[in-house]
Amino acid sequence: MKVVYLTAGAAGMYCGSCMHDNALARALHQQGVDCLLQPVYTPIRTDEVSIAGSRVFLSGIHVYLLQKMPWLRWLPRPMRSLLDSPGLIRWATRKASSTDPASLGELAVSILKGSDGFQAQEFERLADWIANEEKPDAVVLTNLLIGGGLPMLRKRMPNCRLIVMLQGDDIFLDHLPEKHRTEAIRLCSNLVDHVDYFCVNSRFYGDKMAALLEIPEAKLRIAPLSIDLGPYDRLPTEKRTPTTDSTEAFKLGYLARIAPEKGLHRLVEAFETIAAKRPHVTLHAAGWLGEANRPYLQTIRDRLAKAGLTDRFTYHGSPDLDAKVQFLQEMDLLCVPTEYEDPKGLFVLEALAAGTPVVMPEHGAFGELIRSTGGGTLVPPHEIDALAEAIITLIDQPDRREQMADQGRQGVYERHSIGAAATSLVELCGPEIKP
Repeated sequence: MKVVYLTAGAAGMYCGSCMHDNALARALHQQGVDCLLQPVYTPIRTDEVSIAGSRVFLSGIHVYLLQKMPWLRWLPRPMRSLLDSPGLIRWATRKASSTDPASLGELAVSILKGSDGFQAQEFERLADWIANEEKPDAVVLTNLLIGGGLPMLRKRMPNCRLIVMLQGDDIFLDHLPEKHRTEAIRLCSNLVDHVDYFCVNSRFYGDKMAALLEIPEAKLRIAPLSIDLGPYDRLPTEKRTPTTDSTEAFKLGYLARIAPEKGLHRLVEAFETIAAKRPHVTLHAAGWLGEANRPYLQTIRDRLAKAGLTDRFTYHGSPDLDAKVQFLQEMDLLCVPTEYEDPKGLFVLEALAAGTPVVMPEHGAFGELIRSTGGGTLVPPHEIDALAEAIITLIDQPDRREQMADQGRQGVYERHSIGAAATSLVELCGPEIKP
């Protein structure tokens, strides 16, 4: 079986979707599938060795310039090939913090138009490569927002399985200017007929996206969120469990992108209350920090300094894989109180695999993850007092934390391995065509 997996790079940022795509493609290889992980927009960045192809289709620079200067499409393709250079793309996006949907409304709509948009030639080039050179049994798209070429693929390869992973599409759409959001949703809905299956990681997100894009239930498949457990297999099974009156610091952790939507500021608010009541608690944050969010981190540092808590907070930077696993292993409790309804939450599974229980807001996919694993507790979203109280309760109950850690780790290993996710995807890519 041959699969082309289109993954969208995130402008040099560590991206959960990119990392999951990379791990899933590697797991497909291990199951004997000839899977080519092909970047679009920008090269991907992961905390593991990337197995992605070296070329980039629909180069972010190229599609942007075609939007702003449509006359470029009349230039000979060889003259524009420099715009697709991975090195140039990395250089141009080296200081980018993320893709800002609010500034890319017209471009998003044009890309979703596919053959009717300014980027039609680039979609034709991608479709030619897939249909004429690769000739796969299935094509997997990391999201529907890059799906403008789906009608071309369906026309050229009527027996090829077309599968779309939905993982945050709504978040991008919701940040578009209203006129562009309405049109983008309409265009996404029009693409549904060309897709064989939509994969989601939770019932919550499946229901949400089915309602938004009018996806038939028969086309939805729920595959539990998964991670590569290899890096966690070597960890010791026993963790340090300080007593409630221990003079040894209790480490409260945060692992996610340093950005307002991920909610570090809310955890800091709760930490002010916690720190006053439990003087042995320290706060530790790790995650990718873009240039645009450096002022955000500084406001957090300033707030902690004003509260006299500077020496009880540490930002550990953006860790590589080994450092991330070590960071999680050293934490006593993890909390990422996101502002939005996160459709994934890989950090929950990573913490539990490392034997660290979690406290999470009960929205998005978090509830399903916690109930599936038993590795944490849920609190009402955006309620700082409830968050602080839940954390303090677990600080004072080391036996309960240990029980959660054991249950959580077992739950991840039993139900959330990347191998199981690959098996589910292989079944969707199988020989029988269409649901």
